[in-house]
Amino acid sequence: QVQLVESGGGLVQAGGSLRLSCAASGRTFSSYSMGWFRQAPGKEREFVARISWSGNTYYADSVKGRFTISRDNAKNTVYLQMNSLKPEDTAVYYCAVDRRQWHLALSQYETEYWGQGTQVTVSS
Repeated sequence: QVQLVESGGGLVQAGGSLRLSCAASGRTFSSYSMGWFRQAPGKEREFVARISWSGNTYYADSVKGRFTISRDNAKNTVYLQMNSLKPEDTAVYYCAVDRRQWHLALSQYETEYWGQGTQVTVSS
């Protein structure tokens, strides 16, 4: 059974940092794109960042320059380092794995596995 377990969320002041982790079990995902989406109250889920099987990264404009995504295939884990956090970053963050092998992109419509979500709250 595949599981994605997120950790690292919490409450932080604006300008602070958090590091999210997503540990996958039950299957290896070294040949799949992995990444993060988020959903704020009353809003639709939105893309945050993704890292492909080759290490190619892509970010939403709203987080570019502040967030860094990385992965450790030996640990089957993807990370999201979030710096210079803003109140508008407040959301539930979800880890995701794309269903398409050897594909660069990560799409929520092609996501095969989701984590349970971790809350990030940034106070002003």
